[in-house]
Amino acid sequence: MDCAFCRLIRDGTARWVVREAESCAFIPVNPLAPGHTLVVPTSHFTDVFDTPPDVLTASMTLVQRVAAAMRTALGASGVNILSASGPGSEQSVPHLHFHVVPRWVDDGISTWPTGQSRRRPTGDPGTQLAAAGHGRLLIRP
Repeated sequence: MDCAFCRLIRDGTARWVVREAESCAFIPVNPLAPGHTLVVPTSHFTDVFDTPPDVLTASMTLVQRVAAAMRTALGASGVNILSASGPGSEQSVPHLHFHVVPRWVDDGISTWPTGQSRRRPTGDPGTQLAAAGHGRLLIRP
């Protein structure tokens, strides 16, 4: 199966925050907030039910690192982490993924997860997140 995320990974065409052997992170096409990032396994797994534990661990470790970068680089006071798995969950892309959305007390997202943040970035949030790792977070293709 050649899914949208597999194509992005294969072609290297995403706005990358992190690329690692087991998982990667990139900015989605329509972010909910400045710095909204998707974390996905680099190999295709449909959802949490068919993902091996070691791949799930690598992905969640990256989720945690991205969330920490959001706090330091973007000044986020919190994050929302969302993942949908299976037909009844309204999963949008059949490739396991985690939305990591930075949040601020005054961001105006009152209808999570469908609202849009009022917060406007200064600079490119993806670049700021990548730089927060001081060269450890971003691995260029």
